[in-house]
Amino acid sequence: MKKLSLLLALLYMSCNTPTTDKSSYPVQLITVDPGHFHAALVQKIMYPEVDSVVHVYAPAGPDLQLHLDRVKGYNARTADPTHWKEEVYTGDDFFQKMLADKAGNVVVLAGNNQKKTEYISKSLSAGLNVLADKPMAINSEEFALLKNAFDTAKKKNLLLYDIMTERFEITTILQRELSMKPDVFGTLQKGTLTDPAVIEESLHCFYKYVSGNVLTRPPWFMDVVQEGDGIVDVTTHLVDLVQWGCFPNQSIDYTKDINVLAAKRWPTNMSLTEFKTITKLDGFPDYLKKDLVKDTMLPVYCNGNINYTIRGVHAKVSVVWNYKPPGGTGDTHYSIMKGTKANLVIRQEAEQKYQATLYIEPVGNDAAYEKTLQEQVKQLAVKYPGIELKKSGKGWELMIPEKYKEGHESHFARVTNNYLEYFKNHNMPEWEVPGMIAKYYTTTKALEIAKSGL
Repeated sequence: MKKLSLLLALLYMSCNTPTTDKSSYPVQLITVDPGHFHAALVQKIMYPEVDSVVHVYAPAGPDLQLHLDRVKGYNARTADPTHWKEEVYTGDDFFQKMLADKAGNVVVLAGNNQKKTEYISKSLSAGLNVLADKPMAINSEEFALLKNAFDTAKKKNLLLYDIMTERFEITTILQRELSMKPDVFGTLQKGTLTDPAVIEESLHCFYKYVSGNVLTRPPWFMDVVQEGDGIVDVTTHLVDLVQWGCFPNQSIDYTKDINVLAAKRWPTNMSLTEFKTITKLDGFPDYLKKDLVKDTMLPVYCNGNINYTIRGVHAKVSVVWNYKPPGGTGDTHYSIMKGTKANLVIRQEAEQKYQATLYIEPVGNDAAYEKTLQEQVKQLAVKYPGIELKKSGKGWELMIPEKYKEGHESHFARVTNNYLEYFKNHNMPEWEVPGMIAKYYTTTKALEIAKSGL
């Protein structure tokens, strides 16, 4: 009887104690509370250096199930299927359990933003690396915590990085490339508050398709307490593009280089019917009822703009959320960098058939400019074969082969591969960390200003 009891005790321990066997793969992913579909997009492909076993810690519920279903979909697809194995823990103590188990070495965070900065900080303190979806901070208090988290990462030689997919969009890449050619662009203008030198605008929609299916939004996505205002969410990408595009490979010091001048926020009103359509719920949850207008209309503060200077250059970023895109299209992007010789403009409207298109529009009447531009684009075509110029109304359109137009979902693999290279070779550029800190200072400071009504 004693032997049987001992045997049962040992069996129980073996079932409830995390394995101490070390994976032969250098990277083992841990996914925490994957409430946003971006968590699954990190796993849309396999990576040679990443273990196929992914440990998932999350509360049981629809957010988790949607995540697991997306990963299963990638495993089951006909073309280039993945072979992820998800090991799931759903206890109420899921985060504490994750920290105790240390079942991997890279924590992936893409979900409810209310506790994301805390999760980042505690994961690093426990000796775990972090790959986090934006935003990593949604208010000034969390910005202070995030700064300390970067200090922790440095002291412990850990990697903390956010997922900036827009850097991999081909028109954005080529806009940046051309801005670094003085014969084409000249130098970046300074601009003014009313006429900024750099403008980044993004239009998003609540109703959209992801991996071929209509996206089910979690209800908390419409709660700014949990998701964050639009001014600290999507604008993260836009502020990043200003820094990355205008000051390539340069460190930005937020204490000296950034001055937030003005900011504004406003809501998109969502009806109960619209809410039901994208959440698959029968009504508004209790935590949203405080925000309702006449019990049926939900104002979601997802829109905002920020006017600021960065190293004396006036920039403006804006994000707007509609319920549905026009004509069944997706998200759209507008960008302009104003140079002393030409403006570099990305448009994505009906005229462009809602495809991002890059234009070079000279600001002077230099007769030799076209020849110079042709020569510079020919040189750039060595790196990006197939690009060429086509005359347009105000200048030239840069024709870009379809092979470069990967789409937003593919960019998550690009970011993840970058992260894996930095993880392996310890070669993350020195400007990345101060750039991330400056970015989240800009967005969270803007939220302060917008809420104060200044």
